[in-house]
Amino acid sequence: MDRTAYSLVATDLDGTLLRGDDTVSDRSLAALARVAGAGARHLVVTGRPAPRVRSLLERLGCTGLAVCGQGAQVYDAGAHRMLWSVTLDRELAETALGKIEAEVGQVHAAVDQDGVDGLTLIEPGYLMPHPTLPAVRVDRRDELWATPISKVLLRHPELSDDELAATARAVVGSLATVTMSGPGTVELQPCGITKATGLALAAERLGVSRRRTIAFGDMPNDIPMFQWAAHGVAMAGAHPELKAVADEVTTTNEDDGVAVVLERIFPTSPCGAPRRGAAQ
Repeated sequence: MDRTAYSLVATDLDGTLLRGDDTVSDRSLAALARVAGAGARHLVVTGRPAPRVRSLLERLGCTGLAVCGQGAQVYDAGAHRMLWSVTLDRELAETALGKIEAEVGQVHAAVDQDGVDGLTLIEPGYLMPHPTLPAVRVDRRDELWATPISKVLLRHPELSDDELAATARAVVGSLATVTMSGPGTVELQPCGITKATGLALAAERLGVSRRRTIAFGDMPNDIPMFQWAAHGVAMAGAHPELKAVADEVTTTNEDDGVAVVLERIFPTSPCGAPRRGAAQ
């Protein structure tokens, strides 16, 4: 791998840059500082919607762009505004949900509302996979469709995530894109929208090509991002489907797997300052 080849570092959050307690280690922060010192950029590419990632971006010192909502949102953290977003048609979402339930029985659903201040709404029976993330419980499913949404989150009381995702893909067709982004997180999003969609748009705004992009992830929803970027790095605990398409596998998120690779790509000079050379 050419150590000076990358000017854009795209990282997933959960299971990748973040540790299990939703923090970023000092080592990872130092590695991201190396990236900045070399003249390259760090871009968060996450399944979380913009409102659920805002405080984390502040902690990371990110004041530029972030790709949120599985690629359906390009968010300007510094200006606190959405530069681009795509919503999931609510009638199509309800139809897709009905088709899934016709095959597997009742599922429990949640939605992420569109916009920089959108809420996460959860129906009775739905358990948030990330208990630290705020959510508003509603009494009936039809309340989920009250305002525009970016995606639907699904959980089944018995089926595994892989089983639920496979069934959803088989019956939903072109109504929506089905993704699996983490334990207990199978999602429906606008048809054709993936992390690669948002990453490509953000990279274009930043003036960076895919040939200069390295991406890090851990779940099948990161596959399109890996296919778009020049180099894809899967975490040691990544889903087998992602490892199968990765260019390399690093250590786990708990063992600073992102930092391990970035320290190799952006080495420090003898005097301790990051070496420059990454193209803009």
